[in-house]
Amino acid sequence: MELLIKPWREAKVDAFGVRQAVFIQEQRVPAELELDQFDPSATHVLAYQDAQCIGTGRLVDLGEGQCQIGRMAVLTPSRGMGIGKQILEKLVGLAIHQGAKTIILHSQLTAIPFYEKLGFQAQGDTYDEAGIPHRNMILLLPNLT
Repeated sequence: MELLIKPWREAKVDAFGVRQAVFIQEQRVPAELELDQFDPSATHVLAYQDAQCIGTGRLVDLGEGQCQIGRMAVLTPSRGMGIGKQILEKLVGLAIHQGAKTIILHSQLTAIPFYEKLGFQAQGDTYDEAGIPHRNMILLLPNLT
């Protein structure tokens, strides 16, 4: 498995293919909600196995030391092999490299334990996002300066 960091113009086809399979087809997220204004400015991490994109995630710089991880998705046949963990670790590393102090994300309730294993903490109440229950999560990064 290989992880590649790409801008949206290079990631669009592969990342959207994974997101379409996972979010639109599997989870029934409305297609018009899947692509948003953050994709073009985000840094995308893509996982490849045998030249096929099998996972993706993105990092959005929100400014003032805060980044947001989102659109984390791994194709069903490739789940349970640590690919999501590797994508998440790469995104956290990118945020640290950019000087972020905090990382936030919107986690589906079923994914909270996955993010907790890497240090994220759930905050606030449950809310609906695209018809799926979510909670906000945060990771406070060490001050390396």
